[in-house]
Amino acid sequence: MTMNRFLSSEQRTELLDTLQARFAKYMNRHEEIKWEDVGARLEAPDAEDKLWSLSEMERTGGEPDVIGYDAESGEYVFCDCSAESPKGRRSICYDRAAWESRKENKPTSDASTMAAEMGITMLTEEQYRQLQQLGAFDLKSSSWIETPERIRKLDGAIFGDRRYDTVFIYHNGADSYYAARGFRGWVRV
Repeated sequence: MTMNRFLSSEQRTELLDTLQARFAKYMNRHEEIKWEDVGARLEAPDAEDKLWSLSEMERTGGEPDVIGYDAESGEYVFCDCSAESPKGRRSICYDRAAWESRKENKPTSDASTMAAEMGITMLTEEQYRQLQQLGAFDLKSSSWIETPERIRKLDGAIFGDRRYDTVFIYHNGADSYYAARGFRGWVRV
């Protein structure tokens, strides 16, 4: 699928305003980081593709926000911080192989293909648990997470959610899909 990876000036301004407002509202996610530094990085000419990825995260309901900084690379880490798994990325199976294995009732897409098309990376179990330290996410939904190859080779996949004030990691057939399960992703800018 070919996508237009260009944001108009108006779209860019609207996205930057949205990201800045969210950044200010949830300072607990990035206490040591200043918006001026993040904004400068987002405005850099080499950040255009990443800005487009952030707009896709926003468009699909992910509510991306800064959750970290990599001092070695100078990059800021944005992650989907919507309270529930992003609505525009639900009812999908885990990956393309799982999607292709379904003989009937195929979902519209799969998590790994959507992530690649958006230019983002699915969260690992460790990243999912770290995100849950910043707030209570997926109280009513669940999110596919990057599955270890040994599990995937057995046609399984893993997902996480939060119930009873506890983060759970579960398993399911990679070809399964549910109205309340999507995926969360991250991107470095």
